Amino acid sequence: MFSRVRSTKTLRRRLLTAGALTAGLVLGAAVTAGPASAAPAPSGSAASAALPTGSTIPLGDGYMGVGYVKDSKDFKPDTRQLVLSPGAVSAAAAWGPAGIDVSHYQGTINWSSVKAAGISFAYIKATEGTTYQDPNFSANYLHAYNAKVIRGAYHFAQPGSSSGAAQATYFAAHGGAWSADNLTLPGMLDLEGGCYGLSTSAMQSWILDFYNTYKAKTGRDVVIYTSPSWWNSCTGGWSGMSARSPLFVADWTTAANPTIPSGFPYATLWQYTDAGSVSGISGAVDRDKFNGTSARLLALANNTP
Repeated sequence: MFSRVRSTKTLRRRLLTAGALTAGLVLGAAVTAGPASAAPAPSGSAASAALPTGSTIPLGDGYMGVGYVKDSKDFKPDTRQLVLSPGAVSAAAAWGPAGIDVSHYQGTINWSSVKAAGISFAYIKATEGTTYQDPNFSANYLHAYNAKVIRGAYHFAQPGSSSGAAQATYFAAHGGAWSADNLTLPGMLDLEGGCYGLSTSAMQSWILDFYNTYKAKTGRDVVIYTSPSWWNSCTGGWSGMSARSPLFVADWTTAANPTIPSGFPYATLWQYTDAGSVSGISGAVDRDKFNGTSARLLALANNTP
């Protein structure tokens, strides 16, 4: 993701420093009454030790559409749980459909070529703060839709300039809304850069303010995009969003799985490089992966179990 106020990626590379946790866990086939979660989480020895067979994981309302009720004022989180079955912790993550995230920095994009190159989904920059709209958003959003690329809008957060509620309102009104059309992902909140002078508790409050406002306006849980270093530093490794928002982790690595920020059990989406290439796009582009099958990606878009 890119802020319009930066001219290089140096800051991002410093902020995306890898942490210690390199694994999550894969959810097993045995599930209590209720739908499956967003996707199997990355696996590894750390997960095996932390969550043995028989452990339960509350689904909350943030994972792959579980419990979503569009425009409902009396929404209540889903309280069903997943149960890890014997052998549920496997040796490999289920990273599936390929994606990209783009802004006007990519220039004019040939979305038909992007689709033909095997890209299933994209996040497209819409807004920043409460005054900026990406000049290429409307064209990208429309042409991605026409090419049948599942796409969502993202908002580059500026927590030091205005409230989370104000920025969520601006985002929802300028491209961040959601519709059940098989091709629209829930909006994404891009959290990177510095901590904007906010304490960890103030940053937590800002994020929750954005989340609550966005959900009230769209009926969807906003996706959280962040790096392990940013989240751990600026929120103190806060776990308050883990039962609310799918995680889109930024961790540029050739490892099989990303590093997960403290406070989240696993990532639903992974930006694994900022130097990718895709037919239909000139120059480098962020490349992403979805943690699950194409059917689960569609379920996230459609707000279905």
